[in-house]
Amino acid sequence: MARLAPGLRRMMVAGLKFLHIAAMVAWCAAMIALPMMLYLYGGIWRRSTGTEQVQARYAEFRLITHYGYIGFATPAAIIAIAAGTGLIFADQVFDLWFVAKLALVAGMSLVHAWIGHLILSSAEQRGLHDLPSPAWALALGIPLMAGVLWLVLAKPDLAWTADLMPDFMLAPRGGQ
Repeated sequence: MARLAPGLRRMMVAGLKFLHIAAMVAWCAAMIALPMMLYLYGGIWRRSTGTEQVQARYAEFRLITHYGYIGFATPAAIIAIAAGTGLIFADQVFDLWFVAKLALVAGMSLVHAWIGHLILSSAEQRGLHDLPSPAWALALGIPLMAGVLWLVLAKPDLAWTADLMPDFMLAPRGGQ
């Protein structure tokens, strides 16, 4: 990044930040909306079965959740993570708060994968009657999202966490 003109570098960082924030907003919105749809639509299959209206609602449910996950949530997650990775190097952010943010984003990725598992299982099992409550995805995902937002806005000094780590984690590999 040192070879770029300062104005060009600032524009590139601004563009990456815009892309990252827009993708994060879309990803977080999907991580809230998809479990809510699983829960709300899931009540239909618990109450009644067999009618044409229920079949039509099930087809609608499958299209919305499937394409919402593979066509919206997953691409947003990939773009957010890719733009965020680009920002690490473009903006040269190597602080401890950023490591904590990466850990929370990894947790968000796990919740995202679990939502995908719920969507796939709801299709294979033809409903949600045997699945865990999608509310767990909200209970796990929302605090992770809030933690990422807090870390990015507050940028707290987490140097005290180094005292909690074992010595081998603080030393360079191979004695370098």
